[in-house]
Amino acid sequence: MVALDSLDLSVNANEILGLIGPNGSGKTTFFNVITGIYRPNGGTVTFEDADVTGASSQKMYHAGVARTFQRSRLSLPLSLFDNIMIGNHKRLNQGLWFNLMQRSAFKDEFETNYQAARALLEIFSPPLVKRMFDPVGALPMIDRRRIEICRALISAPRLLLLDEPSAGMTHDETAELMNDILLVRDQNRNLTIVIVEHEMGVIERITNRCVVLNFGRKIADGPYRSVAADPLVQEAYLGASV
Repeated sequence: MVALDSLDLSVNANEILGLIGPNGSGKTTFFNVITGIYRPNGGTVTFEDADVTGASSQKMYHAGVARTFQRSRLSLPLSLFDNIMIGNHKRLNQGLWFNLMQRSAFKDEFETNYQAARALLEIFSPPLVKRMFDPVGALPMIDRRRIEICRALISAPRLLLLDEPSAGMTHDETAELMNDILLVRDQNRNLTIVIVEHEMGVIERITNRCVVLNFGRKIADGPYRSVAADPLVQEAYLGASV
């Protein structure tokens, strides 16, 4: 079985690209290949003019690529702050000597990271700042999604991959979260976003361009309205009767 079949896909700097297609079309597999979870059997992956084909997840993280997952990967007993800091380990001094003996430097590092986490939460939901040290398991789904995105953003990535961020949320919650994402992108023009979504209203609203996959192949590429009008897309994704 071929999960991605001769897929030729490029992402422009600073755009929001929507990646859509029916279940099993290869969207999450594409994310897994880019982030080093799966190793490609062929082809080339290039990021910022560097060949990163087959690079590990750690190398892609250090290169500036971060992601979220369709299913929540939060540690529910830990605080909002702790969950966000999980995404910032490349900037944390994890040495035993530093953490036990250099308490003044440790305090400075903590304050720097606290302010970075606070700044992200201020964008997504200011009331969450007051709950920074509450367990994340006490939050509703929309706020958990916000924390997951903050965890991905805390390392200041240049490419953010969002895998169905609206999963498990209501229509109104989804609209709120998309407002957050647009605000983040507007405040960080060095950030490029690829979003996998089944909510076509989301894709139409926030993307500059979208790519449609079917059976691992790209069948359409362009603005949402032109892609949605493509007969191949209507048959593969929206249904042959549309």
